Amino acid sequence: MGMDGEQLKSLIIESLEQQGFHVEGGRIHPPSNMDKGEVRKLHDVARRHRIEKSQKGLVRHESRLLEQIAAGQEVIPEKIVPHLVEVKADSEDELLFRYAALHWSIPISSGYGRRLRFLVVDHSNNKLMGIIGLGDPVISLEARDHWIGWNKNTRHDKLRYVLDAYVLGAIPPYSHLLCGKLMALLAVSSDVQNTFFDKYKRHNSLIRSRIQDVPPVLVTTMSALGRSSIYNRLKYPGGVSYQRVGYTAGYGEFHFSNGLYKEIADYARSYCTPTSRKEQWGKGFRNRREIIRKVLLHIGISDEWLCHGIHREIFVVPLASNTREFLRGEENHPKWFGQSAMELFSWFHERWLLPRARRDYRYRQFDPHSYRLWEGNDPSICHNSSGASVRVVMDEENILEEASYDI
Repeated sequence: MGMDGEQLKSLIIESLEQQGFHVEGGRIHPPSNMDKGEVRKLHDVARRHRIEKSQKGLVRHESRLLEQIAAGQEVIPEKIVPHLVEVKADSEDELLFRYAALHWSIPISSGYGRRLRFLVVDHSNNKLMGIIGLGDPVISLEARDHWIGWNKNTRHDKLRYVLDAYVLGAIPPYSHLLCGKLMALLAVSSDVQNTFFDKYKRHNSLIRSRIQDVPPVLVTTMSALGRSSIYNRLKYPGGVSYQRVGYTAGYGEFHFSNGLYKEIADYARSYCTPTSRKEQWGKGFRNRREIIRKVLLHIGISDEWLCHGIHREIFVVPLASNTREFLRGEENHPKWFGQSAMELFSWFHERWLLPRARRDYRYRQFDPHSYRLWEGNDPSICHNSSGASVRVVMDEENILEEASYDI
């Protein structure tokens, strides 16, 4: 027998206060000083829960996975050559992708719908540089839709040509060399674009009953910690560029994506009815947003508690010079920029990587043992070779659990 509504309500309030939210006047309020440090703290409970939940499946592989993380002395900036490795299900690469994603300062979604994941490996030493995850976008995103000029009908017809980068980022020591920007560039390369098209060109969407007939023409992403530094000034001359289009409204589910979510889902199955859907989509709740909203309302809490108040910067990356015209249905054929991964890397190498390597030597000091997650009692604390405790969290831009619904 599960808990009743009053018990669940008390646990939700306790969890929110533990994360750092203030519950007052029937609403939740984030800390008044919402700098990046405070945002990380708000995610800490969910992040720790994700690490704890993953421990059983990954801890026995950790020593082997750490062998694929470079020591600072193994990285020679002049010799770096990135290589995109598509992640296949149930593979060693998938284990490494999952392990790297656990180091982000906020929990990362596993993506949903159509999905493509990559490891980026340095050919010069066969060590992991970073990860890229692309998937289906949120259906309605005001800033994106306004930038395109969509109405509801054209969005329904053309949304299949948009991808969302739900995770982008470099890992240390490469993150010290601004390789987060490189991951963002590689994510919008023609190599990734064509890989996605080849995978899904014959895929008939269950929801939209559409078959992909050209590669994606737009990639979207959001910053995780307010205003982005990774995507700032990221513009390839005469080609792809990251363009700011606005901020999210501050709604989402991450603050319920912790150890309490199971109890919320169990309560929903016992007491709530899923919203009516098209028969071919299957039965059950639409998504986490629907589950949490229905439970909140059922136990006497406003669904405005889904407003966490963290506004994420939204970026769009057109992959063709006429992306907006194509997505509005005004033109039939995209005019691709078509920059390959190596073209983008060559530009990044001269523009960002080498200048950073000449003035910042922190990358040389990185010890891969400091990347270990499950040494000691606190899963967010590990120990470097000197025995000093260090907190290993990633400072790259990324998207949260169920990021597609964070609006």
